[in-house]
Amino acid sequence: MIKKENIAHVAESYLDDKGMFIVKLTVSQGNLINLFIDGDEGVTIDDCVALSRHIEQHFDRDVEDYELRVSSAGADQPYVNLRQYKKNIGRQVEVVTKEGKKIKGKLLVANEDHIEISPVIKKGKKTVQNQSLQIPMEEIKQTKTVIIF
Repeated sequence: MIKKENIAHVAESYLDDKGMFIVKLTVSQGNLINLFIDGDEGVTIDDCVALSRHIEQHFDRDVEDYELRVSSAGADQPYVNLRQYKKNIGRQVEVVTKEGKKIKGKLLVANEDHIEISPVIKKGKKTVQNQSLQIPMEEIKQTKTVIIF
């Protein structure tokens, strides 16, 4: 079975100088490798193909007998690391606290200790941004980008 650490090492060595990073990596018992990536400037299908080819150059399919799936982290998926928060500063997000409270607003600051957002408040038919609110990282259950069409 291919070790997750070996895949991560090969992938990170490729991604680091391209402004991209691993969001999630799983290796199942049957050597099915699922690798989700993100980037400071986004990720294209060509980025996924290039990373897949890079990994395939380092592991022999005949010896390891694996299946590799590389894709971008979906826009509808929750953030899993600080780099995703920092990448999305200035965007509208929805934060769900561990207490179940949902807060929508513009992400202003993100660091290891907390995030700061400007909550969206509805006043009648108008939507306005309120003063900033700090939310400690340990109180956050999940954060997602609000997709606006």
